[in-house]
Amino acid sequence: MDQNLDATFAALADPTRRAILARLSLGEISVGELAEPFDISAPAISRHLKVLEKAELIERKTDAQWRRLKLNPKGLKTAADWISHYRQFWESQFDALADYLIDLQTNDPQTEEEKSHGTTTSERNGGSGNGT
Repeated sequence: MDQNLDATFAALADPTRRAILARLSLGEISVGELAEPFDISAPAISRHLKVLEKAELIERKTDAQWRRLKLNPKGLKTAADWISHYRQFWESQFDALADYLIDLQTNDPQTEEEKSHGTTTSERNGGSGNGT
């Protein structure tokens, strides 16, 4: 899985390859039709397609003399599963932060009047509030 994940993220790192995937998300297309909007050579398109195939992000399909390309969900699923694992981690961290902030607000010793005047409990009790 790690090799495929490395290949997937390497493939997704290039904006041309992401644009190719975006086009393929609309449906199957021939290599020639896919290459039309790109201002790069046919060999360059071919190299991009090989990278995407190695990462299992696309599949080539041959119908008679036509070669068509389509998305392969397997490659994207590998990346999505990996990201999902870390998404759960970060969401739990954000939940813990939210709980901490709520706890700080509910346990704040300042009264509403002190908050509106910007004074602290220390200043109210005769201290300077700056530790001196």
